[in-house]
Amino acid sequence: MPLHPDLDKKLSKKYEPKTRVDDVFKGYDITFLTNEHGEPVILFFGRRRPDGAIAGERYTRTIKRVPDTLEVKHSHWDLQGKIR
Repeated sequence: MPLHPDLDKKLSKKYEPKTRVDDVFKGYDITFLTNEHGEPVILFFGRRRPDGAIAGERYTRTIKRVPDTLEVKHSHWDLQGKIR
């Protein structure tokens, strides 16, 4: 299942490198982790539990770059499965 276009747009932005961002998207809780370039690479999507973890789905991002640069040539999100 592809990500919602608005969520994909939000995750295409750059954030603080190597950090965790907790947010809300269309009534769902999201948490994503960024890589050393500030690009979101792991996404947790669902409902936040009292301990702060999210029960829902986990996605990982594959990034392909233009050779010898940090420019993103292509990226896509893969559903890794349910999390409880």
